[in-house]
Amino acid sequence: MSKDADPRPKPATQASRKQWPIPKRRLSWFFADHQRAVSETFKFVSLKLGSSLFVWLLVGIALALPAALRLAQLNFIALDDGWQGRPGLSVYFQVAADSSDIVEVENLLQQNSSTIEVRLTDADQALREFMAASADSESLTTALSTLSANPLPASLQVSVNNQVTIDQLAALRLQLLQKAVVDDVVIEFTWLERLRSLTQLIERLGWILGGLFALGAVLVTAASVRLAIDGRLEELRVLSLVGATRAQIRRPFVYFGVFYGLGGAIVAAMLLAITLTAIETPLTALLGSYDLPVQVRGFDLLFLGSLLLVGLVLGVMGALLAVRQRIRGAQEAVN
Repeated sequence: MSKDADPRPKPATQASRKQWPIPKRRLSWFFADHQRAVSETFKFVSLKLGSSLFVWLLVGIALALPAALRLAQLNFIALDDGWQGRPGLSVYFQVAADSSDIVEVENLLQQNSSTIEVRLTDADQALREFMAASADSESLTTALSTLSANPLPASLQVSVNNQVTIDQLAALRLQLLQKAVVDDVVIEFTWLERLRSLTQLIERLGWILGGLFALGAVLVTAASVRLAIDGRLEELRVLSLVGATRAQIRRPFVYFGVFYGLGGAIVAAMLLAITLTAIETPLTALLGSYDLPVQVRGFDLLFLGSLLLVGLVLGVMGALLAVRQRIRGAQEAVN
């Protein structure tokens, strides 16, 4: 053998690159190549099942937390809708207030153009309702029965129309508090305002945490795909020598990203389902205690589809991030 002879394989020329098998029917070649990539993905996963499940879990947790915030936001919006149409005031009188003074305040409220309904609860009725609600507490019932006088005041429940703003209710509250017989006025609409503020906070927090955890999911997927590429660098160099295109070389690793992203989304959906099952009954009971006919909302097919789509996109992004540098490095080493 001549001293100048180089035993290493020479890079593929333009002619030799055409030797890569390309069927005449491009559509059948397209599906065959993707089938090969999917087959390689499942083969790799079966050999690295433990590490694949671990990546699934990490991506699933990263997706579950922002998804949980989104579900919380949707439930708060549903709670907001459940409260709309019922803004109003609760007027509590002094215990010693005369019935004539109470009727005067009631007539004043009925003459207000914003008032829809005014309902009077006298002191005796308030005591009966309180005793019925406290029937399970024997000590409290006994203590109330020993009192010589009714400690509960009369009250008015005022419903107003939806066009009334919180500022108008606050002005009406100040007007009522000027009455000597009025002890306190509670604006029911303030709970709705607080709920809306909390909903906006959760929405902003969801966007921030969603971006951070999405970045984490992309980096986890990229690191996992990079490890798979590093274990097959020699094989990739051989494929490049025989004329495989960059798309053909990187396609199996893109499917790795698809697999990790979809798997992580499925794990996230399972975590959300377990959490919702655990909290649905006590949370529904809590809302019912406040006379709120709102049930805890789970995720429907649209939410699940969106979660799978986000997982798919993040997985592909992570895979492309990994193969961009590694595949280019392998081909440059050959050339």
